[in-house]
Amino acid sequence: MQSGETDAAQEALMRFVRNFGLHQPDRTPCGQPLPVSEAHAMVEIAREGRIRQVELARRLRLEKSTVSRLVTNLAGRGWVDREAADGDGRGVLLVLTEAGATAAARQADSRRDRLAALLDRVPEDQRAAVVRALQILAEAAVEPS
Repeated sequence: MQSGETDAAQEALMRFVRNFGLHQPDRTPCGQPLPVSEAHAMVEIAREGRIRQVELARRLRLEKSTVSRLVTNLAGRGWVDREAADGDGRGVLLVLTEAGATAAARQADSRRDRLAALLDRVPEDQRAAVVRALQILAEAAVEPS
């Protein structure tokens, strides 16, 4: 890649991160008063219904100790319960409480609304290309194992 492309991509990405609010540590881009890492954890737990804490760490690409603190925060909010994993005395399963499921649904609605408003400002004939570019970037960001 040419230096000019790299510089332009870097500038565009930094502007997007700031404009969309991804750089705010204590608030999601859709305005929820929740750290982004906790919001991502809520998405994964809601998606699976039950998820092992170690699997959550893998999906979020965070250290186990970081996820442990994150889960403690979510449990402190009354949104997540920890359960012992069947057949594994040390394994921990995470499940949303009723309040957690309500909070996750509210967050999902806020995310959907914020993204819809953003895409509405993209010319209609370019929306599919923007979505495809995001998918390509997401795949390119996966580190080879």
